[in-house]
Amino acid sequence: MTSTLVDTQNLLSDLIARYSSRVDYLMIRLEQAEGTDILLRGDKVETLSEGISIGGHIRACYKGGWGLSSFNQLSTIEERITEAIAAARMVGDEQTTLAPIEPVQAVCTLPLKGKNPRQVSLAEKKELCDRYTELLRTVDHRITTTSVRYSDSSQKVIIATSEGTLIQQSWVDMEMRFAATARNGEIVQTGRETTGSRQAYEDLINLDKQVKSAATRAVAALSLPSVKGNTYTVVIDPILTGLFVHEAFGHLSEADMAYENPDLLEVMTIGRRFGPEELQIFDGAAPQGHRGSYFYDDEGTPATTTQLIKDGILVGRLHSRETAGKLGETPTGNARCLNYHFNPIVRMTNTWIEAGKTPVADLFTDIKEGVYARNWLGGMTNGEMFTFSAGEAWMIRNGKIAEPVKDVTLSGNVFQTLADIEAIGDDFYWDESGGCGKGGQNGLPVGCGGPSLRIRDVVVGGET
Repeated sequence: MTSTLVDTQNLLSDLIARYSSRVDYLMIRLEQAEGTDILLRGDKVETLSEGISIGGHIRACYKGGWGLSSFNQLSTIEERITEAIAAARMVGDEQTTLAPIEPVQAVCTLPLKGKNPRQVSLAEKKELCDRYTELLRTVDHRITTTSVRYSDSSQKVIIATSEGTLIQQSWVDMEMRFAATARNGEIVQTGRETTGSRQAYEDLINLDKQVKSAATRAVAALSLPSVKGNTYTVVIDPILTGLFVHEAFGHLSEADMAYENPDLLEVMTIGRRFGPEELQIFDGAAPQGHRGSYFYDDEGTPATTTQLIKDGILVGRLHSRETAGKLGETPTGNARCLNYHFNPIVRMTNTWIEAGKTPVADLFTDIKEGVYARNWLGGMTNGEMFTFSAGEAWMIRNGKIAEPVKDVTLSGNVFQTLADIEAIGDDFYWDESGGCGKGGQNGLPVGCGGPSLRIRDVVVGGET
């Protein structure tokens, strides 16, 4: 980037003025990022690095065709603009349809509430990772493998468009991941914990209890019986609810998924009932302080809060300007890219189920035999089907939490599962551990949250 913001703005304005007449839409995105990445596996340091990247990309649209060209030398920007325009004109053969937004000129920074991790030395961050590694290892002699990962990044982005938008936006993001594997003969169990923040380095330095719990769960699971595979009424905690609403439902709400799949678009018909009247689902970057929060998306659309399900009925979906234009709907500010190497695509931000009115203790009432699942160990989705592994679980017997069990996987169809929600707890928890992947853009920070849920007829995998 040039030496001053004014110089950069003048450069971009001049380039936009000179080249925008050749296409229907032109955007220049400049980015400066710096960050730290540390990965410890046991006593071995696998990664210990700090890096700085400066680059940008050009997006051009002509008759519905898009051209993208990225660069990391500002001196080549005019060549890259020419490339992007040429690519767009080569493939464009329809009509450019972008839902309108008001041009914006703004400079904004996501505020920190504490210490900026970029002001903390690499040695101090490494020392923090060493301490957490020692905590994991000393929980029990049966812990055989540990991993601790720390990452932070600071990004400053400038967006200029042929419509008159000129935005500078900056933020800092942090994440830590912990894993411990315990072994007893041929039995192997793993516990995991993840946390993240966009608010303060201090959020990462007092995680002793959370870190130890990963190792403690792994050791405890060595002697637990496996759950008996069956169909149960299940109670899940807010962390699993957040994972479920993000992975199983949120991706289906991304409008590019629906626009490119007519069958899914038919299923995701606005006005269709998906769950009980108490069910409310939202996504939005407007709520402040979460890892998916920002002021403007990577197209310059203001952050919003979008209600996806209201009173159990589908009422909205997540959009870029292009998907909103093609479906005749309103942009929601959900066009995001991981960095300047990628196009913005429709992505979730912070996704949550609103708290209900049922006291959590009452969620277990009248369950003769069921499963209570907490935390997450892993999972996958395939279209509308999902499978999640719980980090810890107990049987429910006669309305009470009973003996702990292991190897609990929850599977089902997301639409049927939403319909099978019997009660929504009055608790709520924000999980800031999310790193979302889509279209090769993995690790995009997101937030998710929700209350405890009671769901009938969930397929629980385990021993037969």
